[in-house]
Amino acid sequence: MRNILLTVSYDGTDFCGWQRQDKSDKGKPVRTVQGEIEKSLEKIHKTHINLTGSGRTDSGVHAFAQAANFYSTIDTIPVEKYVPAINAFLPPDIRIVDSKEVDESFSSRFSATSRTYHYFIHTKNPFASQMRYVWPVHYKPDLEKLNKMASYLRGELDCAAFAAAGDASLSTCRYIDDAHFFIDDKDSDIIVFEITANAFLWKMVRSITGSLIHFEKSGKEPEYFKEVLDSCDRKKAGPTAPPTGLFLYKISFEGERRHV
Repeated sequence: MRNILLTVSYDGTDFCGWQRQDKSDKGKPVRTVQGEIEKSLEKIHKTHINLTGSGRTDSGVHAFAQAANFYSTIDTIPVEKYVPAINAFLPPDIRIVDSKEVDESFSSRFSATSRTYHYFIHTKNPFASQMRYVWPVHYKPDLEKLNKMASYLRGELDCAAFAAAGDASLSTCRYIDDAHFFIDDKDSDIIVFEITANAFLWKMVRSITGSLIHFEKSGKEPEYFKEVLDSCDRKKAGPTAPPTGLFLYKISFEGERRHV
Protein backbone atom coordinates (compact mmCIF):
# COMPACT_ATOMS: atom_id res chain seq x y z
CA MET A 1 0.00 0.00 0.00
CA ARG A 2 1.47 3.33 -1.07
CA ASN A 3 0.42 6.80 0.04
CA ILE A 4 0.46 9.11 -2.99
CA LEU A 5 0.44 12.90 -2.71
CA LEU A 6 -0.93 14.83 -5.68
CA THR A 7 -0.61 18.51 -6.54
CA VAL A 8 -3.81 19.56 -8.30
CA SER A 9 -4.64 22.61 -10.40
CA TYR A 10 -8.20 23.40 -11.42
CA ASP A 11 -10.53 26.01 -12.87
CA GLY A 12 -13.34 25.99 -10.33
CA THR A 13 -15.88 27.88 -12.46
CA ASP A 14 -17.99 24.87 -13.38
CA PHE A 15 -17.61 22.93 -10.14
CA CYS A 16 -19.74 22.88 -7.00
CA GLY A 17 -16.55 23.18 -4.99
CA TRP A 18 -13.86 20.67 -4.08
CA GLN A 19 -15.72 18.30 -1.78
CA ARG A 20 -17.53 15.25 -3.16
CA GLN A 21 -21.29 15.50 -2.76
CA ASP A 22 -23.40 12.37 -2.83
CA LYS A 23 -26.68 14.21 -3.30
CA SER A 24 -28.04 15.50 -6.59
CA ASP A 25 -29.20 18.98 -7.49
CA LYS A 26 -32.70 18.76 -8.98
CA GLY A 27 -32.00 15.24 -10.15
CA LYS A 28 -28.65 16.11 -11.75
CA PRO A 29 -25.31 14.86 -10.40
CA VAL A 30 -23.30 17.48 -8.51
CA ARG A 31 -19.95 18.05 -10.19
CA THR A 32 -17.02 18.45 -7.78
CA VAL A 33 -13.25 18.37 -8.16
CA GLN A 34 -12.78 15.58 -5.61
CA GLY A 35 -15.51 13.56 -7.27
CA GLU A 36 -13.97 13.85 -10.74
CA ILE A 37 -10.51 12.79 -9.53
CA GLU A 38 -11.96 9.85 -7.58
CA LYS A 39 -13.72 8.69 -10.78
CA SER A 40 -10.34 8.69 -12.53
CA LEU A 41 -8.68 6.81 -9.67
CA GLU A 42 -11.46 4.22 -9.78
CA LYS A 43 -10.83 3.61 -13.47
CA ILE A 44 -7.15 2.98 -12.72
CA HIS A 45 -7.65 0.87 -9.56
CA LYS A 46 -10.95 -0.85 -10.54
CA THR A 47 -12.37 0.07 -7.13
CA HIS A 48 -13.39 3.24 -5.31
CA ILE A 49 -10.47 5.26 -3.93
CA ASN A 50 -10.94 7.94 -1.26
CA LEU A 51 -9.08 11.19 -1.90
CA THR A 52 -8.23 13.56 0.98
CA GLY A 53 -7.73 17.23 0.14
CA SER A 54 -5.95 19.94 2.14
CA GLY A 55 -8.77 22.45 1.76
CA ARG A 56 -12.41 22.52 0.70
CA THR A 57 -12.66 25.28 -1.87
CA ASP A 58 -16.17 26.59 -2.57
CA SER A 59 -18.13 26.71 -5.81
CA GLY A 60 -16.33 28.82 -8.40
CA VAL A 61 -13.04 28.97 -6.49
CA HIS A 62 -9.88 27.89 -8.32
CA ALA A 63 -6.58 26.27 -7.33
CA PHE A 64 -3.02 26.64 -8.51
CA ALA A 65 -1.76 23.95 -6.14
CA GLN A 66 -4.30 22.04 -4.10
CA ALA A 67 -2.77 19.06 -2.26
CA ALA A 68 -4.54 15.73 -2.00
CA ASN A 69 -3.46 12.21 -1.09
CA PHE A 70 -4.80 8.69 -1.57
CA TYR A 71 -3.70 5.12 -0.82
CA SER A 72 -2.88 2.97 -3.82
CA THR A 73 -2.74 -0.80 -3.91
CA ILE A 74 -0.85 -0.74 -7.22
CA ASP A 75 2.90 -1.24 -6.89
CA THR A 76 3.74 -1.38 -10.60
CA ILE A 77 3.09 2.26 -11.52
CA PRO A 78 6.15 4.52 -11.00
CA VAL A 79 5.03 7.33 -8.76
CA GLU A 80 5.65 10.05 -11.37
CA LYS A 81 3.44 8.18 -13.86
CA TYR A 82 0.36 8.86 -11.79
CA VAL A 83 0.32 12.35 -13.36
CA PRO A 84 -0.36 11.24 -16.96
CA ALA A 85 -2.36 8.21 -15.84
CA ILE A 86 -4.90 10.24 -13.84
CA ASN A 87 -4.95 13.16 -16.29
CA ALA A 88 -5.91 10.77 -19.08
CA PHE A 89 -9.33 10.31 -17.44
CA LEU A 90 -9.86 13.88 -16.20
CA PRO A 91 -11.77 16.76 -17.84
CA PRO A 92 -9.57 19.64 -19.07
CA ASP A 93 -10.51 21.94 -16.18
CA ILE A 94 -8.59 19.69 -13.73
CA ARG A 95 -4.90 18.85 -14.11
CA ILE A 96 -2.65 16.79 -11.87
CA VAL A 97 0.69 18.63 -11.99
CA ASP A 98 2.80 16.51 -9.62
CA SER A 99 2.75 13.19 -7.75
CA LYS A 100 5.05 11.73 -5.13
CA GLU A 101 5.07 8.99 -2.52
CA VAL A 102 4.82 10.10 1.12
CA ASP A 103 4.90 8.43 4.52
CA GLU A 104 1.95 6.17 5.31
CA SER A 105 0.85 8.43 8.17
CA PHE A 106 0.82 11.58 6.01
CA SER A 107 -2.52 13.37 5.54
CA SER A 108 -3.02 16.29 3.15
CA ARG A 109 -5.51 17.72 5.60
CA PHE A 110 -3.96 17.07 9.00
CA SER A 111 -0.28 17.33 8.03
CA ALA A 112 -0.71 20.77 6.44
CA THR A 113 0.80 23.60 8.50
CA SER A 114 -0.55 26.50 6.45
CA ARG A 115 -2.65 27.39 3.46
CA THR A 116 -2.10 30.39 1.19
CA TYR A 117 -4.76 32.01 -0.98
CA HIS A 118 -4.38 34.64 -3.70
CA TYR A 119 -7.28 36.89 -4.66
CA PHE A 120 -6.97 38.72 -8.01
CA ILE A 121 -8.63 42.14 -8.33
CA HIS A 122 -8.76 43.89 -11.71
CA THR A 123 -8.79 47.67 -11.44
CA LYS A 124 -9.86 48.45 -15.02
CA ASN A 125 -11.69 46.48 -17.71
CA PRO A 126 -10.56 42.85 -17.97
CA PHE A 127 -10.29 40.96 -21.24
CA ALA A 128 -12.94 38.30 -21.78
CA SER A 129 -10.31 35.62 -21.10
CA GLN A 130 -9.70 37.10 -17.64
CA MET A 131 -13.30 37.35 -16.45
CA ARG A 132 -13.40 33.87 -14.88
CA TYR A 133 -10.32 34.62 -12.77
CA VAL A 134 -10.59 38.20 -11.46
CA TRP A 135 -12.94 40.52 -9.62
CA PRO A 136 -13.36 43.72 -11.70
CA VAL A 137 -13.70 46.71 -9.34
CA HIS A 138 -13.19 49.41 -12.03
CA TYR A 139 -11.16 51.76 -9.86
CA LYS A 140 -7.61 52.02 -8.47
CA PRO A 141 -7.61 51.31 -4.72
CA ASP A 142 -5.05 52.91 -2.41
CA LEU A 143 -2.60 50.05 -1.93
CA GLU A 144 -0.91 51.69 1.05
CA LYS A 145 -4.21 52.06 2.91
CA LEU A 146 -5.25 48.51 2.05
CA ASN A 147 -1.99 47.17 3.45
CA LYS A 148 -2.41 49.18 6.65
CA MET A 149 -5.82 47.54 7.08
CA ALA A 150 -4.41 44.11 6.25
CA SER A 151 -1.59 44.58 8.81
CA TYR A 152 -4.14 43.89 11.57
CA LEU A 153 -4.48 40.35 10.21
CA ARG A 154 -1.56 38.87 12.14
CA GLY A 155 -1.33 36.18 14.80
CA GLU A 156 -4.09 34.30 16.60
CA LEU A 157 -7.40 36.07 15.90
CA ASP A 158 -11.09 35.48 16.39
CA CYS A 159 -12.34 35.80 12.81
CA ALA A 160 -16.06 35.51 13.57
CA ALA A 161 -16.73 38.83 11.81
CA PHE A 162 -15.70 37.17 8.54
CA ALA A 163 -17.39 33.79 8.94
CA ALA A 164 -20.32 33.01 6.67
CA ALA A 165 -23.64 32.10 8.23
CA GLY A 166 -23.82 28.34 8.56
CA ASP A 167 -20.11 27.80 9.18
CA ALA A 168 -19.86 24.60 11.22
CA SER A 169 -16.39 25.21 12.72
CA LEU A 170 -16.08 24.48 16.43
CA SER A 171 -13.94 27.60 16.84
CA THR A 172 -13.78 30.86 14.88
CA CYS A 173 -10.16 31.46 15.95
CA ARG A 174 -7.45 31.12 13.33
CA TYR A 175 -3.72 31.85 13.22
CA ILE A 176 -2.89 34.22 10.35
CA ASP A 177 0.79 34.34 9.37
CA ASP A 178 0.57 37.16 6.86
CA ALA A 179 -1.84 39.21 4.75
CA HIS A 180 -0.91 41.86 2.21
CA PHE A 181 -1.65 43.36 -1.22
CA PHE A 182 0.75 43.70 -4.13
CA ILE A 183 0.66 44.59 -7.83
CA ASP A 184 0.74 41.60 -10.16
CA ASP A 185 4.11 41.55 -11.92
CA LYS A 186 2.48 40.41 -15.20
CA ASP A 187 -0.35 42.95 -15.30
CA SER A 188 -0.18 46.31 -13.52
CA ASP A 189 -3.98 46.60 -13.67
CA ILE A 190 -4.29 43.64 -11.30
CA ILE A 191 -3.69 43.77 -7.57
CA VAL A 192 -3.34 40.57 -5.58
CA PHE A 193 -4.39 39.95 -2.00
CA GLU A 194 -2.30 37.20 -0.43
CA ILE A 195 -3.23 35.65 2.91
CA THR A 196 -1.64 32.72 4.74
CA ALA A 197 -3.12 31.00 7.78
CA ASN A 198 -3.27 27.64 9.50
CA ALA A 199 -6.85 27.26 8.22
CA PHE A 200 -9.82 29.35 7.14
CA LEU A 201 -13.49 29.63 8.00
CA TRP A 202 -16.13 29.15 5.32
CA LYS A 203 -15.89 32.04 2.81
CA MET A 204 -13.49 33.84 5.17
CA VAL A 205 -11.01 34.96 2.50
CA ARG A 206 -13.76 36.32 0.27
CA SER A 207 -15.37 38.11 3.20
CA ILE A 208 -12.08 39.71 4.25
CA THR A 209 -11.26 40.73 0.67
CA GLY A 210 -14.69 42.22 0.06
CA SER A 211 -14.57 44.10 3.38
CA LEU A 212 -11.12 45.55 2.75
CA ILE A 213 -12.04 46.82 -0.71
CA HIS A 214 -15.40 48.16 0.51
CA PHE A 215 -13.90 49.99 3.50
CA GLU A 216 -11.08 51.50 1.43
CA LYS A 217 -13.49 52.67 -1.27
CA SER A 218 -15.83 54.11 1.38
CA GLY A 219 -13.01 56.20 2.84
CA LYS A 220 -12.74 54.31 6.13
CA GLU A 221 -9.51 54.65 8.07
CA PRO A 222 -7.39 51.51 8.62
CA GLU A 223 -8.34 51.44 12.31
CA TYR A 224 -11.95 50.88 11.32
CA PHE A 225 -11.05 47.47 9.91
CA LYS A 226 -9.52 46.52 13.28
CA GLU A 227 -12.72 47.63 15.01
CA VAL A 228 -14.75 45.33 12.80
CA LEU A 229 -12.32 42.46 13.35
CA ASP A 230 -12.39 42.94 17.14
CA SER A 231 -16.19 43.18 17.18
CA CYS A 232 -16.63 39.56 16.00
CA ASP A 233 -19.87 40.83 14.46
CA ARG A 234 -20.57 39.57 10.94
CA LYS A 235 -23.09 42.36 10.38
CA LYS A 236 -20.29 44.96 10.57
CA ALA A 237 -18.23 43.35 7.80
CA GLY A 238 -18.46 44.44 4.17
CA PRO A 239 -19.87 42.48 1.23
CA THR A 240 -18.36 39.14 0.32
CA ALA A 241 -16.15 39.22 -2.78
CA PRO A 242 -17.20 36.90 -5.64
CA PRO A 243 -15.48 33.50 -6.00
CA THR A 244 -14.07 34.28 -9.46
CA GLY A 245 -10.83 35.91 -8.26
CA LEU A 246 -9.93 33.41 -5.55
CA PHE A 247 -7.20 30.79 -5.94
CA LEU A 248 -5.86 28.27 -3.45
CA TYR A 249 -2.24 29.11 -4.14
CA LYS A 250 -0.09 26.96 -1.88
CA ILE A 251 -0.23 24.29 0.82
CA SER A 252 2.73 24.08 3.19
CA PHE A 253 3.72 21.02 5.20
CA GLU A 254 6.78 22.60 6.79
CA GLY A 255 7.13 24.16 10.23
CA GLU A 256 4.75 24.15 13.19
CA ARG A 257 1.12 23.09 12.85
CA ARG A 258 -0.98 25.47 14.95
CA HIS A 259 -4.17 24.10 16.48
CA VAL A 260 -6.20 27.30 16.90
